[in-house]
Amino acid sequence: MPNYVLVYKGGRPAGGNPETAMAAWGQWFGKLGAAVVEGGNPFGPSKSVTQSGSSDGGGSNLTGFSILKADNLAAAASLAKDCPVIGNGGTVEVYETVKM
Repeated sequence: MPNYVLVYKGGRPAGGNPETAMAAWGQWFGKLGAAVVEGGNPFGPSKSVTQSGSSDGGGSNLTGFSILKADNLAAAASLAKDCPVIGNGGTVEVYETVKM
């Protein structure tokens, strides 16, 4: 069964505070059960790196990630539909990982 990276963009903490946000994420991960390979983490400060150097902050507005396993991309996207970040103004991008 392949793994999928869920990359979170934007969004606010659920309920406006960390305790409520953590409860929402815990409830969602509990619903996903064995599909969760790695719960992941939110992202902190970032830098964008190019051939000419680096600058503070990424332009993509990425806020975190998780890794799930699913039968296919459609199934992984279906698992992502109840992610707390979506209900708080953000989006989830789902990518299949490719073993090399």
